[in-house]
Amino acid sequence: MEGLARREVSVTFSLRPTALTLAFAVALVASPLTDAQGQLRVAQVASGFDRPLGLIPYPGRTDTFLVFEQAGRVRVLQAGTITAPDFVDLRGDIASGGEQGLLGMALAPDFTTSGRFFLSFTNRSGDSVIARMKRSASNPLVADPASRVDLRWPDGQRVIRQPFTNHNGGHITFGPDGYLYIGFGDGGSSNDPMHRAQDPASLLGKMLRLDVSVPDSDPNGYVVPNTNPFVGRAGVLGEIWAFGLRNPWRWSFDDPARGGTGAILIGDVGQNAREEIDYEPRGAGGRNYGWRNREGFLPNVTSQPPFSQPLQEPIWDYPRDMGRSVTGGFVYRGSDLGPTYLGRYFFGDFVTSRVWSLALIVDPVTREARADNLVDHTAELGAAASAPASFGVDARGEIYVLGYGGTIYRIAGPDVPTTPVPPTTKPQRPYADPPIGRARPRR
Repeated sequence: MEGLARREVSVTFSLRPTALTLAFAVALVASPLTDAQGQLRVAQVASGFDRPLGLIPYPGRTDTFLVFEQAGRVRVLQAGTITAPDFVDLRGDIASGGEQGLLGMALAPDFTTSGRFFLSFTNRSGDSVIARMKRSASNPLVADPASRVDLRWPDGQRVIRQPFTNHNGGHITFGPDGYLYIGFGDGGSSNDPMHRAQDPASLLGKMLRLDVSVPDSDPNGYVVPNTNPFVGRAGVLGEIWAFGLRNPWRWSFDDPARGGTGAILIGDVGQNAREEIDYEPRGAGGRNYGWRNREGFLPNVTSQPPFSQPLQEPIWDYPRDMGRSVTGGFVYRGSDLGPTYLGRYFFGDFVTSRVWSLALIVDPVTREARADNLVDHTAELGAAASAPASFGVDARGEIYVLGYGGTIYRIAGPDVPTTPVPPTTKPQRPYADPPIGRARPRR
């Protein structure tokens, strides 16, 4: 599939950073990595899954995860063993294959008391559904099928119509603000033929933000937060948080509970030229990431104007000789990898089976970030880098890689050399057509 077999602008720094500003910004990231700092290792956590797409730690149980599979099962993983019964099985309600299936899952912030969780999937007709459910009152490791409520959208439907079978997006997660964020693709085909990612009356090609902390009896299952950027603007759906996404395949928040900035980092799959990583400071809604007018840093289809200007450039993009289907990951906020990796963003490419990390240099004034010091971890991760369909993070902030073939790995600490070697800074590659991808130019 183009998303899982080939998933198929401009904010500038208007102020020149001062020496003091740069000093603070550099302090927000770890030192550049060097080969002498030791290779990362991996630990196999479990195998035997069928196309796993998400790993969610179960609150209050350090050895327990919920793993959702593309075909529609959410399975319970305890101490490295898949246990029965399933947490939930929706295979009878889901169209699975290609880029369709069970694509997202998120536990409500008050899950321990409310038991609420949310699922994102394509139904038997291929349309997108966001469903709310609750865990069973008698068994916390089993869901209650009778509790299911599908969210109702502005057109009165409980589905979002998908014109094609690809570019569904579908990843969901709760932000630090307690709201549910939903990333939808542009609806498919090639080059977004109906310009949906820029259409203010469509939910496709957008990041949405919803307040789902409503009573069970609420007819829609959510309300629009009054702080959403387009609330009250004529002709624009209030659910929209951001415009211009093609197929956001995995995105995450830099977790402030672990010292992160609260920013969103999005892996957005490209068309024919570039894969991109987008960065959004905490609370910076209303942005336009440019698709289909832009693909990465490059102009794309410009026959119709974008919804709004300026278009937000990515902090990193890379060409087709490097990868063909980005899988977004997480900013590392754990401890096992050591302080050198703290604050680095791990991500991968599904088609070329690669995993990298990037340093994020955050300006403390603008809160914008630039990417630097790309490191390729593919060789050292070995089999763990094969077809990375998704990444996960546990309650300690450690990062996991979910292989589409059914095996889950944890990235373990580096094999540190016995003789420490001082880190050195490698010269930054020129912006013009670097062979390993490119970061947003300094301006």
